[in-house]
Amino acid sequence: MAIVGKDILKAKEYLDRSELVAIPTETVYGLAGNCLDVKAITSIFETKSRPYFDPLIAHFSSASQVKRYVKEFPEIAEKLAKKFWPGPLTLILKKKDTIPDIVTSGLDSVAVRVPNHPLTLKLLKKLNYPLAAPSANPFGYVSPTEPFHVQAQLGEMIYYILDGGPCDIGIESTIIGFEQGKVIVHRLGGISLEEIASIAGEVDIKPHSNDKPVAPGMLSSHYAPHTKIEIGNIEELIKKYANVNYGILSFDKKHLNENDKQFVLSEESDINEAAANLFSALRKLDSLNLDVIITELMPEYGLGRAINDRLVRAAAKRE
Repeated sequence: MAIVGKDILKAKEYLDRSELVAIPTETVYGLAGNCLDVKAITSIFETKSRPYFDPLIAHFSSASQVKRYVKEFPEIAEKLAKKFWPGPLTLILKKKDTIPDIVTSGLDSVAVRVPNHPLTLKLLKKLNYPLAAPSANPFGYVSPTEPFHVQAQLGEMIYYILDGGPCDIGIESTIIGFEQGKVIVHRLGGISLEEIASIAGEVDIKPHSNDKPVAPGMLSSHYAPHTKIEIGNIEELIKKYANVNYGILSFDKKHLNENDKQFVLSEESDINEAAANLFSALRKLDSLNLDVIITELMPEYGLGRAINDRLVRAAAKRE
């Protein structure tokens, strides 16, 4: 099994040898490798069983480091980076040839961000290369938000898990691209549309894709537990599944007397708390050998849109 610890120098030692290390971020844990090393990047795809047509996100220590690897940094990207970096914002920018094509799935642009986690920022500052780091889980499954999530699924395939504790935000970064002067949201995530619009003005949302996505995390089936998920009115779904073994994932209300088969994401109706608890709750429910997980859509504001995006795509796996 992987070593779990807080030793940045040990993590660097493995990364320098083209090995993979799980790293904490404010969003989810990432499976990290040297972004400039084709061997390491190939290992990321193989370890996750991730299709090579799904590009990776490159992680940097600062905006100034990003600029060394991209051809241009538009003015609106500057404004967004100044406001939200370090943080859960990923920008899609035209890449220089120093970024291998395998990282971008052959695209001429690369997804970049500066994560907001003290351990990982310290690690990045000690490296002379950025890190490619998709979520540290088998492809398509629920993203990991704690070290033991990584250990349970990838612990026998990697050497080291950098322990940064539970992730604060709990859902992946918001991914933004730029087309003909417009700001395009390719993936809803840890920064809300309202926050993006406050800096960028009007934004467009790109639909999901099952063929040659232009950004990471765009596939219409993703973030799914092994257990079937059904979304709807929870009280009605309880009646529908009365004769089977079901569990409940709800926003802010309990629906059962027992607690072991239901998870309330935020008893205080806090949408940010709900986002932070989402993936952990899905993993716990998935471990109970249920026939179905019944859930509901969250309020459509703030991070609620990103939570709903994850739930819809998790449910789509069985459609």
